[in-house]
Order: sequence, then C-alpha cells, then structure tokens
Amino acid sequence: MVKLEEVLDEEFTTQQNGPQVEDEWDTSDESEASEDEEEYMPDETFGDRLAALKDIVPPTYRKALSNTVSTTSSWVQTTLNYGGKTLWVVSTSVLLLGVPWALAFAEEQQMAEMEREMKMQQSANELLTQQQSQAKPAL
Repeated sequence: MVKLEEVLDEEFTTQQNGPQVEDEWDTSDESEASEDEEEYMPDETFGDRLAALKDIVPPTYRKALSNTVSTTSSWVQTTLNYGGKTLWVVSTSVLLLGVPWALAFAEEQQMAEMEREMKMQQSANELLTQQQSQAKPAL
C-alpha cells in the first residue's frame, strides 16, 4: 500500500515582496494593463473558437448531432435537386406547349370577333337596303 505524505514548500510560507500600503496601488482606469488588453487582437477566427468548443459536447451527443445534420442536409439536397428538375420540366413544357396553344387561342378569338363584326355589318346593310327599298315607292 502507498502512503502519501504532504511536503510543504518553503516558497509558500515566505512573505512576498510588494507594496504594503493600499495608496501605492494604481487603480485608475488608464492603467497599462487595460491598454494592453485593448491592443490585443487574437489570431484565431470565429471558426477556430467554435471548433475548440467541440470538447464541451460529449462524443455520443456529437455523433448523434452529426448524424442528424448529415441526414437533414442530405434530405434538403435531394429535395432541391428533384425540385429543380421538376421546375425545369414544367417550365419547358409550358414554353413548348402552352405558348403555341395561347397564340392559337388568341387567333381563334380574333377570328370569332371578326365574324361577329361582319355579321353585324351585313345585318346593318340588309336593314339599310330594306329601308331604301321601302322608301323608293313612296316617292
């Protein structure tokens, strides 16, 4: 069996040198330490800091989270891929089939309108000829 024994270090028991009076301490806001902190710019990026946080999360939760993110991103990628293909098929079908149909429908409507106008003109001409034929014998 192992027995542990505490050994005191002499450095911990000696008195430390330093100011003994509280007035000697510089507690102003413009101290050198605060200037050093303002000038300090870390070389690490946000990504580096985020990557350093991975040790906080236990490995089992990390793996579950990684699997969930991977599955979700796979589903999103597949959905967007098929959605894009579907949009391409629908848009080209509309352009190839819908535009010619719309043009033919507009032309048919125009022809029907022209026929209607011609019938109205014809009935107006018949009405005028009837009125003129009735008006001649009265003279």
